[in-house]
Amino acid sequence: MRGKLVNFLQFDKKKGSLKDEVLSGITVALALVPEAIAFAFIAGLSPMVGLYTAFFIGIITAVFGGRPGMISGATGAIAVVIVALAQIHGTEYVFAAVILMGLIQMLVGVLKLGKFIRLVPQSVIYGFVNGLAIIIFVAQFGQFKTGTEADAPYMQGDPLYMMIGLILVTMAIIFFLPKITKAVPSSLAAIVVVSLVVIGFNIPTKTIGDLATIKGDFPAFAFPDVPFSWETLEIIFPFSLVMAGVGLIESLLTLTLIDEITDTRGNGNKESLAQGLANTVTGMFGGMGGCAMIGQSLINVNAGGRSRLSGILAALGLLSIVLFVGPFIEKIPMAALVGLMFMVAIGTFEWASLKVFGKVPMADIIVMLIVTLVTVFWHNLALAVLIGVVVSALVFAWENAKRIRARKYVDDDGIKHYEIFGPLFFGSIAVFNEKFDIQNDPEEVIIDFKESRLADLSAIEAVNKLTERYLKAGKKLHLRHLSKDCILLLRNAEKLVDVNIEEDPKYKVPVDAI
Repeated sequence: MRGKLVNFLQFDKKKGSLKDEVLSGITVALALVPEAIAFAFIAGLSPMVGLYTAFFIGIITAVFGGRPGMISGATGAIAVVIVALAQIHGTEYVFAAVILMGLIQMLVGVLKLGKFIRLVPQSVIYGFVNGLAIIIFVAQFGQFKTGTEADAPYMQGDPLYMMIGLILVTMAIIFFLPKITKAVPSSLAAIVVVSLVVIGFNIPTKTIGDLATIKGDFPAFAFPDVPFSWETLEIIFPFSLVMAGVGLIESLLTLTLIDEITDTRGNGNKESLAQGLANTVTGMFGGMGGCAMIGQSLINVNAGGRSRLSGILAALGLLSIVLFVGPFIEKIPMAALVGLMFMVAIGTFEWASLKVFGKVPMADIIVMLIVTLVTVFWHNLALAVLIGVVVSALVFAWENAKRIRARKYVDDDGIKHYEIFGPLFFGSIAVFNEKFDIQNDPEEVIIDFKESRLADLSAIEAVNKLTERYLKAGKKLHLRHLSKDCILLLRNAEKLVDVNIEEDPKYKVPVDAI
């Protein structure tokens, strides 16, 4: 029984200790509180909605997710999407949209589409991570306001200086403590020390209690009170689709980042299923939806959390705070948590990406900057990644389009040979067509694709049109080393094509390439 539990938690004594898992879970639980409250405010919902969401998303993904050690909860990326829905149609429609969001994400997991995250280039990941780091950093500026309202004035004078001083102390403890000892997570130690100083000396500064009262009961099941009709689906589906996409992209990219840090590999499809299940359940308990949280995940991993245990304890710790110890947690100074998040932002930023300037193709740098800027200014992570992937794909297509070459010669029998080198696809078709001199070619021509590949339907159609042009010119054409799949799609293949299959028996292009 004990062995099965250890396997389920994926706990490895060689990579971490039970103490690290427990302490990192506690640290993350404390860090989740202000974030969940803040994101609920962004969405125009009650703070308790954010806290309940963080619990359900956190516990379900920790148990069933594909990346042990990764933390999920209520996030700003989802909150930004549902603001309009909450304002126009009300919170019940938000909960319904979250349920549909979860179902869409589970469908992605069932269809095993999570693997397509591997198609995201490194330049896009750098831009995404750097953009998130900037967002995390800038998001903390709201804590320097005197109230929770959007138009609340910023602190001035002694309150501002005290806030900055406590933040610097927090950051100093987080930075220097690991150099002295790693017995206690530096982030948890910083929160405890700064809180004791503020409480012990009765220092007037902003606390968690100034954001909201953290006290509630266990969330009750409440299916969204909306009409079960086609009109309702028309309202919520666009929001659900965007939330599902944003949530999965942020979760799978965070999974990739944690994979790199821990030198392990998570399961994207399993994570998609878990995220979907978590959001579906959350919507049924009045939650706002969420996904993986890169900041809290980094806090957890850096504090020693590597297994499911830390994520489970973080979620249970958050629920315990809401049910039992809210009044005590309300006394924690916001400066301690702001300092913690500043350090997370600094640690999240890929400083190595600044060293690649001048060492990698300019196109990669441009893609990285575009993704960063879109992430920062539009707060639309799905759009940022999509733009980055599209631009990268276009650059790749352009570069490969220039690589199509043809070696030409006439043999002793007067037959002209065209030996094609490089991939033939939609981007290289124009250059490919320029290689042939149909009017001046001899009566018999051989085009050899041994060193080339027909990568898509456009390439097949280009070859098909080329055969038609030679046919109209009354010349005999042989196409060598084409796959059987290509031949079936060439309308004039039975008249003109001569393929030596035995030399390349395993070559099957359209099926494998498309």
